[in-house]
Amino acid sequence: MSDATPIRLLVIVLNYRTAQMTLRAAKAALADMPDRGAEMIIIDNASHDGSAEVLQSAITDRGWDAGGRVRLILSDHNGGFGAGNNLGLHAGMSDGSTPDFFYILNSDAFTDRGCIGALLAHLNAHPKAGIAGSHVRGDDDVAHCTAFRFPSIAGEFEGAARTGFISKMLHRAVVAPPLPQTATRVDWVAGASMLLRAEMLADIGTFDETFFLYFEETDLCKRAARADWECWYVPQACVVHIGSVSTGMKEWQRMPRYWFASRRHYFVKNHGRVYAALAWAARLAGGMIHQLRCAISGRKPQDPPHFQRDLLRHGLGVGPAETVGTTTRHETKDRP
Repeated sequence: MSDATPIRLLVIVLNYRTAQMTLRAAKAALADMPDRGAEMIIIDNASHDGSAEVLQSAITDRGWDAGGRVRLILSDHNGGFGAGNNLGLHAGMSDGSTPDFFYILNSDAFTDRGCIGALLAHLNAHPKAGIAGSHVRGDDDVAHCTAFRFPSIAGEFEGAARTGFISKMLHRAVVAPPLPQTATRVDWVAGASMLLRAEMLADIGTFDETFFLYFEETDLCKRAARADWECWYVPQACVVHIGSVSTGMKEWQRMPRYWFASRRHYFVKNHGRVYAALAWAARLAGGMIHQLRCAISGRKPQDPPHFQRDLLRHGLGVGPAETVGTTTRHETKDRP
């Protein structure tokens, strides 16, 4: 696009009970957004903890709302990550027009300068690219894996077994391979920092709100791939991601029920019930190998407590037991 017609970009930041963190993420993104044609929507995902008032006061006091630069949308219920972001994807620009691109940013993710520009430049240079994801590092400067292959039966087995010769044998199925050093086409990218082409969303739709949390961006990228849109990992676009702030994942004593439900929905929706059952069996079998190796070596298993039993129960339709710390649903993303 020429200078006379700037790219229209809408940045979406989803908040759930992390108002101060969200404001920090918004401030970093605002500093990185183009001066023209770019706006931000902050969505409060029914926090009911005073977040909405804190956010609106800060937006007004800091003058962010001038010219529609930043708007606040209040959700009347917490429908999860996809549902919350869909409010922004359907809202459009303040003048009622549709953006050219949407940028999804976690409330606990902070853009480096040039991050958004690098993502925009890449999608502009690749007309069939519908999705571009960032290099994400923790506040300890350790890179997070954010570029993946689609889940598969073989990938479920390999990822659960965590055994050298199995990983070598199934190397083409590894869901989280080493991160590329240059911009690379991948199957899917994490939703902590993700640029989406509006034309692609008009073609394939927005997030599937059946997913409360986890697998919703995997599913979006899967639908994009089936419609011949490309997904790219762009390491020049960098963000710092604290992770687990809204979800409380670091304090989880058990994987929550919605993780198992999202995983099953992904496989059933995209591959059918038989495939989903085989993927479940493969994950169980791989997990048994991992537990056996840990028992022999004396190492601590890497899965959360009771994970194998909960996976078995959920696959049989019994459902894993809920525990304290997993019953409250949150919207921010991090990978177990």
